[in-house]
Amino acid sequence: MHLDLSDRVVVVTGAGRGIGRTLARRFTAEGAHVAALDLAFEDDLPEQIARITCDVTDPVSVQAAVDAVVERHGTIDVLVNNAGVNVEGRVADLTWERFRRCLDVNVGGVFLVSRAVAEVMKPRHRGRILNAASFAAIVPSVGSAAYAASKAAVVQFTRVLASELGPHDITVNAYAPGMVPTAMNGFADLPPAAADELLDTLSLRRWESADDVADLLVFLASDAASYITGTLLDVSGGKLATQIPARAHR
Repeated sequence: MHLDLSDRVVVVTGAGRGIGRTLARRFTAEGAHVAALDLAFEDDLPEQIARITCDVTDPVSVQAAVDAVVERHGTIDVLVNNAGVNVEGRVADLTWERFRRCLDVNVGGVFLVSRAVAEVMKPRHRGRILNAASFAAIVPSVGSAAYAASKAAVVQFTRVLASELGPHDITVNAYAPGMVPTAMNGFADLPPAAADELLDTLSLRRWESADDVADLLVFLASDAASYITGTLLDVSGGKLATQIPARAHR
């Protein structure tokens, strides 16, 4: 199967670092024209990637960024709503400001960018919108109330938007990574015992890479995925596929 993304215009939010940066680089390698949206950028993005400063929680900033992409490339074919923050803490310890910030970025950002980009896609009757959920939307953990709630909301938003944009032949899907070591979660810096405890929850007992996520998104962005919409795709390495997956590795 040849997944041809040549000359597709792809917008990736939160592309200044981490998974988003890898996604921007991967889509570029696949031949797409990529616009990276973020508040700040590290210096190792390829020169051909357009860097656009954008606050996904601000409707004015979002519309200005979308307008800038259209002015540069003429259209938008694929949107990857990758931008997100992680807010940890038990409910009793969470402040309203921290809880609201998590939902503003993780849910509000998906809403604002999707709404603006959909208006570009509708007249052309084609497009792909891919929303970052999380395994936390499937099985949350103690201390993740804000984050898990935000990602569960992304899943339901995705389903509704998929039906609303169906008449325009625009597909909308969510994806649920598992454990990708990033600066946001600190998995790579865990002591061995703590790392082993987490790895024991995986059927594929290894940390996930950003490229594992990119493999899925390249497929979902392609014509080969034209009949997949309104769903959540689990790309977590079989996290908790069984009660104690580590037994198979002993």
